[in-house]
Amino acid sequence: MINVRPAIALDAPSMARLLNPIIEDGSTTAIATKVTGDVLVTWMADKYDRDAWHVAVNNGEEVVGFQWIAQGGDYLPPEAAEIATFVQIGQTGLGIGSKLFDATRRAAKDLGYAWINANIRADNEGGLIYYQSRGFQDYGRIEGYEMANGQKVDKVLKRYDL
Repeated sequence: MINVRPAIALDAPSMARLLNPIIEDGSTTAIATKVTGDVLVTWMADKYDRDAWHVAVNNGEEVVGFQWIAQGGDYLPPEAAEIATFVQIGQTGLGIGSKLFDATRRAAKDLGYAWINANIRADNEGGLIYYQSRGFQDYGRIEGYEMANGQKVDKVLKRYDL
């Protein structure tokens, strides 16, 4: 059984262990540098006061997925949140992302957001399908986005109105 709850600092090492193989694979995330639990604690420190982090845990309280929303910085209006979703390799398609999004959608409304932006690599077929299945609609594209490692990818912008 999968349970979703707000993430806490003690989850960060497990979250890093989940995320680093995804980063190493290099085919689905724009994050190009491996992270540590300490880095994730820093990210979770609420730099914009409108962040929400959730983890999906199994019966043994092992993190099998996580998702966060944050204020989009300078490139999105204040009523829009940016979303990121990560599910443990080999655990996709089991409903983890759906349960995470249910919690994130509620949190986004509670934080006063009007819509959620998903910024997805165009070559990330699983990510594109996931966000489409949640009701996100295409609204833009970024051509030739340069990642931190110098790789260039196209990105699809999807929007979910709350």
